[in-house]
Amino acid sequence: MRFVLSALLCLATPVAADDADFVRSNLTAILYHEFGHALIDILGLPVFGQEEDAADVASILLIDALYEEAGATDIAIDAAFGFLAEAEAVGDEIAWWDVHGPDLQRYYNLVCLFAGADLESRSDIALELDLPQERLDSCGEEFDIAYDSWGPVLDEISGAGQSMTYVGPKAGLSAEVVSEEVAVFNDLFHLPEPLEFRVEPCGEANAYYDPEAVSITLCTEFEDWLFEQAPLTRM
Repeated sequence: MRFVLSALLCLATPVAADDADFVRSNLTAILYHEFGHALIDILGLPVFGQEEDAADVASILLIDALYEEAGATDIAIDAAFGFLAEAEAVGDEIAWWDVHGPDLQRYYNLVCLFAGADLESRSDIALELDLPQERLDSCGEEFDIAYDSWGPVLDEISGAGQSMTYVGPKAGLSAEVVSEEVAVFNDLFHLPEPLEFRVEPCGEANAYYDPEAVSITLCTEFEDWLFEQAPLTRM
C-alpha cells in the first residue's frame, strides 16, 4: 500500500506554489466539509448513506461553485493530495470501522466529482491523478446526482445575511481562512439559526461540527499537521 501511495504522489506535481498554499487549500476543503455537516443538522436534511460521504460531496461542490476555474483546480488538487497524505500517515492501519471512508477512496471520489463537473476541461487532470478511465466515464453522472442532491439545499439558503459568525484569533493562516470564508458565506447564504465558526487549540489535529453548540471548530493543530505533510506531497 505504501509503495502504491508513493507512486501516486509522483504522478502529478501539486499546483501549490508553497506549503502555505497547500495548507490553505486543505483548510478550505475541510471547512466546507464541516459546513456540509452543519447544513445537514440545521436544515434537518435526510442522508441516504454515510453522512461523512455527503459532507465530502458538499465540500467539492462548494469548491467548484465558489471559485474560478484556476482557483478551484488548485484547491481540488491540493485537497486530493491532502487525502493521500492522510493515507500515507495511516499506512496499512486503516480503521475500517470508522465513519469516514478510507482516505485513498476519498481521494478518488474527490477527483471524480471535480472532473465530473466539467469533463471537457478536467478529464486530463483526472487521468493525470491516476483516476482510471472506467471510473472517469461515470463521473459526469456522479456529479449530476451530487448536484441534484445539494443544489436545492444551497438554493434554499441563498441570500445575504449575518447568520454566521467567527470567534477566534485574528492572526494566523487558519484564522485568516475561516474569517474570510465566513464573510463569503454571509454574502451568499442565510441560515435559519446562527452558526458559529471557531479556531482554537483542541489537543489534536482535527476539525468538527458540534450539533449541541451549533458550531464548527477548526483546531490549530490541524494547520500544524498540514504544514508537516505539505513537503511530502512534493517528493
